[in-house]
Amino acid sequence: MKEKSYYLSIKNWHENDRPREKLLNKGKNALSDAELLAILIGSGSKNESAVALAKKILMSTQNNLNDLGKLSIQQLMKFKGIGEAKAITISASLELGRRRKSEKFSEKLKITSSKSVFHILQPIIGELPHEEFWIVYLNNAHKIIQSTQISKGGITGTLVDIRLILKQALELGSTALILAHNHPSGILKPSTPDKQLTTKLKIACESLDIKVLDHLIITEKAYFSFADQQLL
Repeated sequence: MKEKSYYLSIKNWHENDRPREKLLNKGKNALSDAELLAILIGSGSKNESAVALAKKILMSTQNNLNDLGKLSIQQLMKFKGIGEAKAITISASLELGRRRKSEKFSEKLKITSSKSVFHILQPIIGELPHEEFWIVYLNNAHKIIQSTQISKGGITGTLVDIRLILKQALELGSTALILAHNHPSGILKPSTPDKQLTTKLKIACESLDIKVLDHLIITEKAYFSFADQQLL
């Protein structure tokens, strides 16, 4: 005789073990990643709780939340129990987390090194599947006035309008700039176009007494600095 599998729904768990009640009673820090994800999922499948399903999804990315955030709606929907609505909820929540990291730009942070630029920009462009080119506009004290996405391209490149960069610098009263773009390929070596654009923009800025302090190429875990490598 075949033994029946026994499945216990979350609603039958002790109150202290249910993710929602646990969050209310003990606070969000008391929950594991799987329990937080289970709250977003809401319910599991016929034979699997939301927590078990959440653990399975996390295991597919080696429990790495950054990698989880890269999964598409279609990839999330491959898990039994995850329909379009749940996949959209998960994707939207992780995107909010990514944007939360980037809100440091709203503060007037002082740039002291290439590493400080990397820590600010990496959460924004370091994990993107396409290239984006950004300008960080600074004042005399090298504090951030504003950051702007200048262009968005494909996997291998993006076009940059130097006139637009200079126009915005003058409008903001910026006296220094930092250029930055990501390489989805993960390759940190600057291309010939990267070098040509840096030189061209530096010359254009000098005529307006605006300094180009650096140009960073950013990937998920590392960066290349033109200033650190004496390429400016």
